[in-house]
Amino acid sequence: MDYATQRKNMVESQVRPSDVTDRRIIRAMLELPREAFVPERFRALAYMDGPVPLTSAGSGPRRALLPARTLAKIVQAAEIDPTAIVLDIGAGAGYGAALLARLAESVVALEADAGLLNAARTTLAREGVDKVTLVEGELAQGWPNEGPYDAIVIEGAVEAVTPELLDQLKDGGRLVAIVGDRPAGRATVWRRDGSTFAAAAVFDASAEILPGFEKARAFAF
Repeated sequence: MDYATQRKNMVESQVRPSDVTDRRIIRAMLELPREAFVPERFRALAYMDGPVPLTSAGSGPRRALLPARTLAKIVQAAEIDPTAIVLDIGAGAGYGAALLARLAESVVALEADAGLLNAARTTLAREGVDKVTLVEGELAQGWPNEGPYDAIVIEGAVEAVTPELLDQLKDGGRLVAIVGDRPAGRATVWRRDGSTFAAAAVFDASAEILPGFEKARAFAF
């Protein structure tokens, strides 16, 4: 397949028309081989306008690569500068981490699925992506060991973000996540100002709830 042409078409038809104006994100998406971060059985879907499967049905929680337009807008909303230290939560097979590494000084990529983590490690090494530290752990707990962070990007939807996760931001830092389950959700930015956090919805988006980010269910009697 002509992946280079598909990659250009993805950027021109999906990303640019979606108010993505950060040229660094555009350039990175034109250069990164998205297909390399997708399992071979799903590779033909790598550039489709929608979520791209990373795991098969019945193999645990469904995981998918965010649509290109959604990921680009989330990363843009995080306002990442070249000196930023970024936490990438739900890193999957590493595409988002590779994109963030083009923008930031360093990226900590957190993933709970050992299979996806191994795939990310292999692909990032093969593609020569540096500045990414891969770590395994529960997604909702974040990774305070390397914090605090200038930005936290959550590659999926959440029902709630804990104070413990927000506390891993530096003063002035941003956390961006999709709040709400499919089909309705809103990409939301939290900003830290001292000990307080302000949240603002920035655009409509939807994704699967990431493991660990479900609200606790109350029992009715």
